[in-house]
Amino acid sequence: MRVLVAMSGGVDSSVAAALICEEGHDVIGVTLKLWQGPQGEMPTAGCCTLSDSEDARRVAAQLDIPYYVLDYTDHFRHGVVERFVSDYRHGRTPNPCVECNRTVKFNQLLEQSQAFGCDLLVTGHYARVRSGRTPELWRGLDRQKDQSYVLSMLGPDTLSRVRFPVGEMTKTETRGIAERLGLRTAHKAESQEICFVGVGNYRDFLRRHDPDSVAPGPIIDGKNPIGRHQGVAGFTIGQRHGLGIAVGEPRYVVEIRSRDRAVVLGDRARLQVDRLVLDEVTWTGLPLTKGAPVEVQYRSHGQAVPSKWNPGVVAFERPQFGIATGQTAALYQGDRVLGSGVIAATERAA
Repeated sequence: MRVLVAMSGGVDSSVAAALICEEGHDVIGVTLKLWQGPQGEMPTAGCCTLSDSEDARRVAAQLDIPYYVLDYTDHFRHGVVERFVSDYRHGRTPNPCVECNRTVKFNQLLEQSQAFGCDLLVTGHYARVRSGRTPELWRGLDRQKDQSYVLSMLGPDTLSRVRFPVGEMTKTETRGIAERLGLRTAHKAESQEICFVGVGNYRDFLRRHDPDSVAPGPIIDGKNPIGRHQGVAGFTIGQRHGLGIAVGEPRYVVEIRSRDRAVVLGDRARLQVDRLVLDEVTWTGLPLTKGAPVEVQYRSHGQAVPSKWNPGVVAFERPQFGIATGQTAALYQGDRVLGSGVIAATERAA
C-alpha cells in the first residue's frame, strides 16, 4: 500500500514510520505546520517547533522516504485557537489537543492522503484499531501512555483508514526499536506543553490575544464579594489553591460566570456532579441505547467511572467532583472506546 505517516519529530511517530517501512509499504512522511504568531514567530514548545520538523526531516531521510511540511495554520487558528480563547472567555476549560484531532489533524490528513494517492494514514498515537465488520478503537496496550481519550471523537469512516503501530507496544519497546534502528529521536524527551502558547503560560497567551479573558472581576463567597481577581482564565472548577484570598476554611472554585466575570467560591459539597450534559457527541460505531452501562473518562489522564447513558446525558453511579465544562467526556466499555462528547453542563441530583 501507499501510506501517509504523520511525523511530529518525536520518537513515537518516527518508530511508526519505520515499522510501516519495514512492512514494505510505499511511505510518505509529513509534518503539519499548525501555528505561527502574528509576527510570523514559530512555536518554541509543544509538538510543532522548528527543531521537531528538523528531527522529522532527518528521520525521513534516514528511512529514505519523501517528506513534506504541510501548512495548516489557517485551519488550526480557526478550529483550535479561536475556540480555546472563546472557551476561556466564557468560563470553560478547553482541551486544545482533543480539538486539534477533532477539527484539524485527521480531517486534513485524510484529505491530504487522498491527494497523495495513499490508502492509509498512520500516526504515532498510543491507541489501537481492531478490524472486524466495523473497525473499533481501543485503548493503547501501554495504559500509562494510552491516548485513546484524545482520539475518542474519531468515527468509523476515519478508523477504517488509520493505523497506530505503536499502540500495540509499550513506550519502552518503542524506544528500544528506535535505538535498534539508530533513530535520532530514540531518547528525545516528550513535551506536554500547548504548542501555540509560546513564551510564558496559557494565561500570558490569553493576555496577549484576548484581554477580556484576563480582565478583573469579583471573587464571591456564596453571595458575598470578598475580593478581586485578575481574569477568569486564571481559574478552573475545583481549584483550591492560588485563589488569592484567605477565608479561614477550605474554599473551592465552584462556578465561573462569564456575564459579570465573577469567580464563585464554595465548599466541596458544591462540586458534586451526578450527571454530565454532553454536546457534539460522536460515536466510533453504533450509538448507545438508552440506559446502557458505560464508563466515562472526563479528564485526559483520569480513570473511567461507571455510569449510565441517556441521550445526551451521562449519569454517574457515584457522584464525581470538580468537573469543568469544555472538557471531553470519553465513553468506554472496558478498553473499547464508544465515542465522546464535549461537557456542556454539569448537574447535581436534587
